Amino acid sequence: MSEKKYYFFSDVHLGFLTDKEEKIKERKLVSFLESIRRDAEKIFIVGDLFDCWIEYRRAVPKGFYRTLAKLNEIVEQGVEVNFFSGNHDFWLNTYLRDDVGLKLYPDSLDITLDGKRFYITHGDGLSKGDTGYKIIKKILRSPVNQFLYSLLHPDIGLWLAQGSSKKSRLHTEDKQRVIETYGKDPELSSHGASGMREFAAKKIGEGFDFVIMGHVHRPQLIELEDSGRKGVYVTLGDWIRNYTFGSYSMGSFEIKKAADLN
Repeated sequence: MSEKKYYFFSDVHLGFLTDKEEKIKERKLVSFLESIRRDAEKIFIVGDLFDCWIEYRRAVPKGFYRTLAKLNEIVEQGVEVNFFSGNHDFWLNTYLRDDVGLKLYPDSLDITLDGKRFYITHGDGLSKGDTGYKIIKKILRSPVNQFLYSLLHPDIGLWLAQGSSKKSRLHTEDKQRVIETYGKDPELSSHGASGMREFAAKKIGEGFDFVIMGHVHRPQLIELEDSGRKGVYVTLGDWIRNYTFGSYSMGSFEIKKAADLN
């Protein structure tokens, strides 16, 4: 029997590209999920699986059938699939939990895997200069505001949300371009650090061995030390340009390309 592994990926942004491009991307994603189901102990989707997901009580966004069916098939197989809310798919109701079978996390998770302590979160709102977004995040995630928004017809609500999602994604991509311009270390950017690395270092100082995030669309694995403790900070990359994922087994974490599994 092959060794069980833990898999992590984020920022697929299903629905972002043209219909033709999205079909190609979704086929790649389904193929990836099929390839890891054989030895996966747990799978962690660390936010922004969808470019826009608003779940009404009796309506969900059109599309993504192949992905959701494959995830349900994996869950029915007995593999736990964990879904973290990102800044593009935070509005969750019961569909992904009850019909697809995913375990849902609105913010973060503290979990021990193979004797190592993991802190897992999408990472939105941790960047320096994101004060405005933090305020908007509280407004958008308010149950009262979500109820009021749900009174809009789904066609209207989804159309408005998709426009907002595009603006949010462009903001993230602007920060990504700054990182690429100023070097691999986001702390060197002209915007004065993403803040995510500092947050990760703090968590490592609190006793976590691995801090796993998405959000910035850049695959990186950095060893950090804080308060005399060493750990690893990971951002998983995306499925728009990088097609990367994280794999953990036997105390070792790796970032790989999905194409490498084919």
